[in-house]
Amino acid sequence: MKGNLHLYYDEEGDFLELQVGEPREGYFEELQDGIFERKDRQTNEMIGIAVFNVKKRSFLDLSLPVKVELTA
Repeated sequence: MKGNLHLYYDEEGDFLELQVGEPREGYFEELQDGIFERKDRQTNEMIGIAVFNVKKRSFLDLSLPVKVELTA
């Protein structure tokens, strides 16, 4: 995954979504209860993560195949 990291949080719905790169058509697959990976519809490449009930979680412990490179 390459591109800018986009964060979206809906406080009312307690929903967090992280997406890498430009918006593209995708679908979600559940990794565990309330945690989903977003995949590109054409390539099946992982392009983001979505988490429901963020405030109710004491921590998030995910092992994902994601390498994030940050540059200024």
